[in-house]
Amino acid sequence: MKTPLFRLLLLVLSVLAATQTFAQDKKAPASPPATATGKVGNATVTVVYSSPSVKGRPIWGQLVPYGQVWRSGANEATTITFDQPVTVEGQPLAAGTYSLFTIPTEKQWTIIFNKTAKQWGAFKYDDKQDALRVTVTPRKAITPAEQLMYDVTPAGLTLRWENMTVPVAIR
Repeated sequence: MKTPLFRLLLLVLSVLAATQTFAQDKKAPASPPATATGKVGNATVTVVYSSPSVKGRPIWGQLVPYGQVWRSGANEATTITFDQPVTVEGQPLAAGTYSLFTIPTEKQWTIIFNKTAKQWGAFKYDDKQDALRVTVTPRKAITPAEQLMYDVTPAGLTLRWENMTVPVAIR
């Protein structure tokens, strides 16, 4: 016959074993969150994104199809915040937080700053909410990047992933 103390001990041991099992199952996310921050002129620019890895996959034109709106990262749409008004590729853009979408092609990319900052992926992307669209020219990367990365430099913003670098001039 099992005593109440034995049952309590068994319950405590079960809870501890389950807790230990759950703690060991925590894995790093496939596309970890990342942030890139820097100064462009007097403006502070912050990009918040999820950073997927290449993992041997062909990216441009396949995983990320050409000619379609892309969330410019993984999971939630990438966001970009400007604490002051800026000029992007010669076009004015007000201070604020925007979702950052792109439409990649082999020769030109459309960079989109959308007023709906918080959204999952590009599933509900609405071009009527675009604050600004500019066109830039991608370049072959000197050094391949396994993980998607954004860099904020005094010259602007650069997206780097796989074999591609995409510079966006900001002033």
